[in-house]
Amino acid sequence: MNLVRLRREWAPDVTREILAGTVVALALIPEAIAFSIIAGVDPKVGLYASFCIAVVTAIAGGRPAMISAATGAMALVMTTLVKDHGLGHLFAATILTGLIQLAAGFLRLGNLMRFVSRSVVTGFVNALAILIFMAQMPELIGRGPVVYAMTAAGLALIYGLPYLTKAVPSALVTIVLFTALSMSLGLGIRTVGDMGALPSELPSFAWPQVPLTLETLRIILPYALTLAMVGLLESLMTAAIVDERTDTTSNKNRECAGQGLANVTAGLFGGMAGCAMIGQSVINVSSGGRGRLSTLWAGAFLLFLIVVLGPYVAQIPMAALVAVMIMVSINTFQWRSIRTLLTHPTTSSVVMLGTVAVVVATHDLAKGVLFGVVLSGLFFAHKVTRFFAVASAREGRIRTYRVTGQIFFATAEAFHAGFDFREEDLERVVIDLTDAHFWDLTAVNALDRVVLKFRHHGVPVDVAGLNAASATLVDKLGTHDKPGAALASGH
Repeated sequence: MNLVRLRREWAPDVTREILAGTVVALALIPEAIAFSIIAGVDPKVGLYASFCIAVVTAIAGGRPAMISAATGAMALVMTTLVKDHGLGHLFAATILTGLIQLAAGFLRLGNLMRFVSRSVVTGFVNALAILIFMAQMPELIGRGPVVYAMTAAGLALIYGLPYLTKAVPSALVTIVLFTALSMSLGLGIRTVGDMGALPSELPSFAWPQVPLTLETLRIILPYALTLAMVGLLESLMTAAIVDERTDTTSNKNRECAGQGLANVTAGLFGGMAGCAMIGQSVINVSSGGRGRLSTLWAGAFLLFLIVVLGPYVAQIPMAALVAVMIMVSINTFQWRSIRTLLTHPTTSSVVMLGTVAVVVATHDLAKGVLFGVVLSGLFFAHKVTRFFAVASAREGRIRTYRVTGQIFFATAEAFHAGFDFREEDLERVVIDLTDAHFWDLTAVNALDRVVLKFRHHGVPVDVAGLNAASATLVDKLGTHDKPGAALASGH
């Protein structure tokens, strides 16, 4: 049974895993170089990082078939650090980023993913698809008719070949075929080699050349915290998307720890911090990758390509890779979300569109996700307040208030406003909370104010029907039933 589970997790189909990983490795090279340029470092820093992170997450990560490597979102955070303090501080920040992510895994912060709504996930996916497409435009606009023709032909091959055979990923066939065509015809178009020099040696262990002082920590800590947050957000969101595409589940807390271990390793071997890549993950899954082997092979083969086959890899035309990435963009975008804009609740559509708008405007996935989560929370709180009510009935000189719904910071004032403190000739007030629930300190304070206000007017109050959880919270935080309780000044 263990061998069956191991086979399912690592390599359900060895051939498909190897072929999928090969496509990913080829597509990783120009992206790793581009992200290195964004960060202001040598191309080998991004390439070594992609190798280390892919290999380590293949083994230690919680989501099989997901690809992690150097990414643009992380590179943008590093730019100022590299410019102001140099490469040594970047490596130190990368290690600290990994340690923070390891701590997040042990603290089980991956469970927070359940607070991210489906609308936010859809917005994240659509925004990333748009960003992937936009990133290809510099390689197309103004590059000449040969590039346009090769890109169009590449897309036709990528989408057409599967109708003839699915034995080999069509993206791999496209890259190999057009590389051979470009080399044999001498087309003179832009290639991978034009983006930057490929390293010719293996990465080696090296401790960051920075002083181990509090001053160093002061410099790198803000960057490391930001990198850790951005990396975990992207990785957990990508894991959720791969879960959906493969109809499987993953361990989000293990993924946090796996990303952390990968970044520590990258920092110790001359690489920069990275995280999961939805584009490469989609390539992997679309090419048949389902297990950890495809991720492991992508990292290992990447290193083989740049160190051993560098001269050949440098000849890969960018137009072929652009065709692959446009395919990724098209396949990533949730097209059905356009059709459901009018049928889904308005709040869900607003959250999705808001997430897309923030991500595309800022090119920062973390800001978009945080915006979507906050907006979802506000809409949810507003929805809950609509189901809150305070009703009352009087029998003789006893007034009974029946409270229905959730009492928390958003409904606390409505709870307080539901009581008439000036009613005369009352002998007693009963507050029936059988159908209510108290959630936070603000709610408990509101109950204290109500009870003490009635007492201030000489009316005894009975609080009845508290459920066990609410009673525990009120006993712990409430003051109205404590000796010497009195209404605060101003009330």
